[in-house]
Amino acid sequence: MGFSCGIVGLPNVGKSTLFNCLSSARAEAANYPFCTIEPNVGIVEVPDARMQALAKIVGPERIVPATTRFVDIAGIVKGASKGEGLGNKFLSHIRDVDAICHVVRCFIDDNVVHVDGRVDPVRDASTIDTELILADLEAVEKRLDRAKKMSKGSDTVEKKAVPFLEGLKAHLEKGEPARSYKVDDDDDLKGVLRDMHLLTVKPTLFVANCHEDGLTPDKNPHLKALLDMATARGDQVVAVCAKIESEVAELPPEERADFLASLGMETSGLDRLIRAGFKLLGLGTYFTAGVKEVRAWTITNGMKAPQAAGVIHTDFERGFIKAEVIWWEDFVNLGGEARCREAGKLRLEGKEYVVRDGDVMHFKFNV
Repeated sequence: MGFSCGIVGLPNVGKSTLFNCLSSARAEAANYPFCTIEPNVGIVEVPDARMQALAKIVGPERIVPATTRFVDIAGIVKGASKGEGLGNKFLSHIRDVDAICHVVRCFIDDNVVHVDGRVDPVRDASTIDTELILADLEAVEKRLDRAKKMSKGSDTVEKKAVPFLEGLKAHLEKGEPARSYKVDDDDDLKGVLRDMHLLTVKPTLFVANCHEDGLTPDKNPHLKALLDMATARGDQVVAVCAKIESEVAELPPEERADFLASLGMETSGLDRLIRAGFKLLGLGTYFTAGVKEVRAWTITNGMKAPQAAGVIHTDFERGFIKAEVIWWEDFVNLGGEARCREAGKLRLEGKEYVVRDGDVMHFKFNV
């Protein structure tokens, strides 16, 4: 599934450094604005301890984790919505992603210049927000003009669109993102909103780039200020230290856990970021578990069994009969499929079954 998170932020906040750690692709990281012009794309494995637990039971030939895409988008500056810096190009790159990871600098370092001369995460976050909102405002105003002209005829959708777009315009003018604008349960209006491809309608996650001794709000007032702002908006914050993540990324995989433990960390900031990004996209995972492979399959939340089967192959969806379903903890605790069957923990589910994040599934189909 081609879901993607765009990494955005002001210049010099650590976006490319984090992207380098996230991905095997190596982005250019330099201490000046606009060193990232074309967006780099990294396919990132989603860490999932459940897979290792399933693999211990099954002993498969290989393990295939879920993946998601992270896109490193160049630093946005004030005036980007009017083409400042390389604004229009960057904004079009954001338009192409499904969700936004907004990196905000929450550390002071005299050796790393700040584009506005002083670290202030709330101001920095609002600088980016303002540019995205201004770009959206322009799109809404154009669409509103069109709706007003077309509503003079008999088009009922355009007649409904006028008050809807006027309300959205007023909402954006107050500095509020489109994702917090309440849309009636009306397919026509949802279509109007969707077709505008607005930037601030995308789910957003803040990534606080901190010093290694400032990863908690009680030790870092910049992080606390960002957390307070995000919490008030209903957005999530993941605190990471790009410097630590760079060091972790250079270690052999078998040494990483010990290094993190020596710093008092259970998991890396990037693992938390990847999982948070996956969740932000509204994604979940079900598993297939056999001797050939244990594999994680990516689904959208609320997906029913036939559509989930179709993620493996369209024939599975087309000829879906039923699904054998075991909850992953039962699979692990009881020691595999046969014992789950004996214990009555294997269920047969039909076309209306909504797949849970963590189901182990086997599909019956006939084409």
